[in-house]
Amino acid sequence: MSGRHSESGFVVKPVYGESDLPDDLAERLGAPGDYPYTRGVYPTMYTTRPWTMRQYAGFGTAAESNARYHQLIAAGTTGLSVAFDLPTQMGYDSDAPLASGEVGKVGVAIDSIDDMRALFDGIPLDKVSTSMTINAPASVLLLLYQLVAEETGISGDALTGTIQNDILKEYIARGTYIFPPKPSLRLVADTFAYCRTELPRWNTISISGYHMAEAGASPVQEVAFTLANGAEYVRTALAAGLRVDEFAPRLSFFFVARTSLLEEVAKFRAARRIWARLMREEFGARDPKSMMLRFHTQTAGVQLTAQQPEVNLIRVAVQALGAVLGGTQSLHTNSYDEAIALPTEKAARLALRTQQVLAHETDLTATVDPFAGSYAIEAMTDEVEGSVLSLFERVAGFGSTVDAIEAGFQKQEIEASAYRIAQEIDSGERVMVGLNRFTDDGDEPYQPLRVDPTLEAAQARRLAELRASRDTAAVEQRLADLRSAAEGDDNVLWPMREALRARATVGEVCDALRSAWGSYRPPQHF
Repeated sequence: MSGRHSESGFVVKPVYGESDLPDDLAERLGAPGDYPYTRGVYPTMYTTRPWTMRQYAGFGTAAESNARYHQLIAAGTTGLSVAFDLPTQMGYDSDAPLASGEVGKVGVAIDSIDDMRALFDGIPLDKVSTSMTINAPASVLLLLYQLVAEETGISGDALTGTIQNDILKEYIARGTYIFPPKPSLRLVADTFAYCRTELPRWNTISISGYHMAEAGASPVQEVAFTLANGAEYVRTALAAGLRVDEFAPRLSFFFVARTSLLEEVAKFRAARRIWARLMREEFGARDPKSMMLRFHTQTAGVQLTAQQPEVNLIRVAVQALGAVLGGTQSLHTNSYDEAIALPTEKAARLALRTQQVLAHETDLTATVDPFAGSYAIEAMTDEVEGSVLSLFERVAGFGSTVDAIEAGFQKQEIEASAYRIAQEIDSGERVMVGLNRFTDDGDEPYQPLRVDPTLEAAQARRLAELRASRDTAAVEQRLADLRSAAEGDDNVLWPMREALRARATVGEVCDALRSAWGSYRPPQHF
């Protein structure tokens, strides 16, 4: 009896039974909160408190984004998630020539401590967990956040949140890198070491498969390449002299949730099990927290459609359900209008309400891991695990994860998957409701949120005022100190913090590192 194929390519049987379960199922499962964490990283999971409900937001100026954060907090969100504009992600100030036309478009523009101060005005940073989707200049934005908190009397040991800080996936799937891989990995390790003493409750990295999935990766590719990147970060930190149980408990992950609900649940369970074994058996971790794969989930933006956008509400609800059944620690639900433009306030509120319905109107939080022992889920978990480990071996065959990246392996595999998906959509083999089936020519017009076109000039004026009012000599000395540290072996975060405190801009700090480390240019693969 044959069946459909999963997103990752294995056969989904029409019927599963006891013969599909492994003989050592009890050992593979364990109890919730126990190694290998297949059933979840905490014994009680959502029975005592639901997952953290985050909403990814940021656009225009810091003041505009701050207003949206206050709206989300008032609506019941329990964690903020900051979207930065493209110039900020690439380490450029808003008045840089390369920033032209992009300021405030896909996130908020942050050029200096003044902007960061405005971004979090009136928000109690010791009570709100903040996630920042920032990679190449992650340490810069984290230090700005710490400095703003200190100004309000909040010490670093009271701050909780996450910086993405996952540079390897930028070379694979996303492209917002600045420096070459080796100095970029050094910056990651320096951030681990800095936070160990200065921000001990902060998650220093969110190792991301989400962006690979958005680029077309299958669930197996998403997990395999993400965990391979995670292992590379662990090796980098160990080579820098850190002990595994000093930094591994602060590692976190970031995955997508697609509409293929059963495979997504299996994917999350397999990922936890693989990471736990990897950390204990290869890296010798002894602290249980070092073996726990804790992860944030975002629903799949790539599966949203501009056609009949209200249908995205149903897609997002299904995707969110998969994330919760898979045991996520925090969740961002996409707004139904994101395939068209930045989310409106109403759409963002509806996305949050989706999570609140799941948490408070269903019985999902009544019991831990309700799918445990399911013939289908356990068999699919084993299928995902085996496929991930096989792909792991192919990456290792290049020598290291970085070697595989520089050879273009992960990128080529993901592009092949994306091409296959596009062909299936174009042919109608893969149904997309409202796009290639069940279409409706009578869609109502939609009024998108638009960013003020005068924003870029206003941001440039603020930068000019900042540069005119600060102590230029002090800024130049602090930037020189940063360059000196980057050219040597010292941790760069301490001189970076002092440069930012002196009101150096994000672009100036990144330029200081560019002058020491250079900029990355990807190899051409034909």
